This record gives sequence, structure tokens and C-alpha cells, in this order.
Amino acid sequence: MLLLASTSVYRRELLARLRLDFQVFPPRVDETPLPGEPPEQTALRLAEAKARAGATAFPRALVIGSDQVAELDGQRLDKPGSHANAVQQLTLLSGRSAVFHTAVALLNPQTGALRKHLVPTRVVFRPLSSRQIDAYLRSEQPYDCAGSAKSEGLGIALIQAIEATDPTALIGLPLIALTDMLAAEGVEVV
Repeated sequence: MLLLASTSVYRRELLARLRLDFQVFPPRVDETPLPGEPPEQTALRLAEAKARAGATAFPRALVIGSDQVAELDGQRLDKPGSHANAVQQLTLLSGRSAVFHTAVALLNPQTGALRKHLVPTRVVFRPLSSRQIDAYLRSEQPYDCAGSAKSEGLGIALIQAIEATDPTALIGLPLIALTDMLAAEGVEVV
């Protein structure tokens, strides 16, 4: 059995692209960064923690955990949670570039095998007016997305460039790396 330890609808939609049967489990992991922890380490730690939480509930499943942490000049950009916070984030991102660190972990609790991979994605935002920011937020309401923009929706209009080795990483689950990890565990995607 394949288990996605995530509450993210975006990750669920991405994993469905691989046309594998899977179940979803809400991992209930504290996502608070540790003091002094770099964003990429936070993403890796949380991806593993989510996979381990899923494995505790489903010890016979192959468990996928993933996490994403956005960073602008060393400052962490969490999920905004509100319109006001999203306005602040997009105002900060206007005309600048940020890095979205997306980690994926695959845990086989039966063998103890743990595979982890981190995919950084550099996103350059267009200069944005307050009118554009407000119109976008009222339209998409991306309050559950790190950095307040969904590239798979209207948020793509806010972006000038994306530099990544895996386009699905920015959405929240790096499928290229995951496909390799699954193959190493004997799960063929095609």
C-alpha cells in the first residue's frame, strides 16, 4: 500500500498524476522550525517527520512525506493564513526572487529504508502593484500556500521566471525525485 502523509490537496492532486493507488493520512506534525534551523533543513526534517507519522499509523505502507519552506533573503515565508499576511508577503516578494525548498521523504517501515530529496526552486516575481496583489488574493485566496502564490493557478501571472529541475516541486511534491524513490522500492510508475 502507498500512503501520502499530507493534508494538502495540492500534493494529493500531484500524486494522482502518477496513476498509482494510494491512501491519504493527516500526519499532525508540529511544523514549527527549530531555533536557527535553515529553511532547507526544516523542509527535510518535516518531510521525514510526516512520513514517520504515517508509518506509525500504517506500518505496512510505503509512506510519502513532503514539506515546503519558502525563503526570501534568509527570511522564512510561511503559509500566510490571512489576507493581511498574504498582502505583506506579496509586497515583500514584488520584483524580487525567492527560493522554495521542497523536500520529499519516502519511508518503508518494514525495511527501515528512508529516502529523502530536496528540490530548490528559484522564483522571480514581477513588480506588483497593491491593486494587482489585492485582486489576485481576492480571486485565488492562496492563504494555505507558502509565499502566497499558486503557480498552478492565476499566481503564474505574478511570476517572471521559475528556475527548477522539477516543475512539480514548486506546487509541493517533486514527482521526478519521488518516481526515482518509488522505483528504488520496487514500485514502477509506468
